[in-house]
Amino acid sequence: MAGGSSKAVKTGARSQFDPAALLHRPMVIPCLLIVILLILGETASPGFASPGQIIKLLTLAALLGIVAAGQNLVILGGREGIDLSVGAIISFGAVIAGNIMQGANSMVAPAILGAAGAGLGIGILNGIGVTILRIPPLVMTLGMLGVVQGALVAMTRGIPSGNAAPVLADFITQPVLAGIPGVLFVWIGVGFFMAWLLSRTAFGYRIYAIGTNERAAQLTGVSVWRMRIGLFGLSGFFAGLTSVFVLGYTGNSFIGVGDQYMLPSIIAVVLGGTPLSGGQGSYTGTMAGAFLLVILQSILITLQMEEFGRQIVFGVTLLVLMLFYGRQRRLRV
Repeated sequence: MAGGSSKAVKTGARSQFDPAALLHRPMVIPCLLIVILLILGETASPGFASPGQIIKLLTLAALLGIVAAGQNLVILGGREGIDLSVGAIISFGAVIAGNIMQGANSMVAPAILGAAGAGLGIGILNGIGVTILRIPPLVMTLGMLGVVQGALVAMTRGIPSGNAAPVLADFITQPVLAGIPGVLFVWIGVGFFMAWLLSRTAFGYRIYAIGTNERAAQLTGVSVWRMRIGLFGLSGFFAGLTSVFVLGYTGNSFIGVGDQYMLPSIIAVVLGGTPLSGGQGSYTGTMAGAFLLVILQSILITLQMEEFGRQIVFGVTLLVLMLFYGRQRRLRV
């Protein structure tokens, strides 16, 4: 009997390990793909996976990851909440920050406030359009994208304007501590903030509640319309904050500098395990998704693929992700 009992316990312990269940965890697939792509990149171009190169890739991933934080919040809130205006907000914020800064180190703080404030304002307008005017998020943010781009043309006449301060450029591209650029510490800080917001605050619990079942959340006293305005406002804020770092990376501001972040910010969120139907997911997975996309893009550049080819790859990636688990649950009302 004792031997039989011991055997049963051992069998039960073995049965608890399920590789298929492990693969369903949000972080597992992105991390596996990161390792595979790094190996492929090293094979195609020796030195691709060197520590120095990985730091450069992480720097680019930080720019994508910060804007994806806001996108993550909007998508978690459900109702097919996607913010298509983040790319235009980044371009707009970079122009504002660059013209405030004009290469002066003393103007970095006002430039950050100006760009982030503009992004917050645009995001709130998106939220008002979605909640009070009842415009679908896809339509509202797409329309806002056109409005912001038109404002950019009127402001700049299509000519690059504004310059990054040297201290900002060094913060983005040069090591600050232990060989790590400052923007990576900002990204880590954003990661801790998002973890605290989503798992330790009433606001975070309400995000999951409205994403899971909006009507049930409303019956428990959650102000859904205020929540959505807040989520879109935060999305705009993170896009505005990203614009300052993008300015520091590029050195100057120009129309379209943020366009490359719109689609990848959505893909990073979905790849990190947050379905487009909302209600579940975390920012940790989004961080892994952002790094994975940057590695993929770098490999495509290494293979000398043209820009249109890279856009096709990103589009196909999003469609595949939606097919497999981006819409794994029915839409909620």
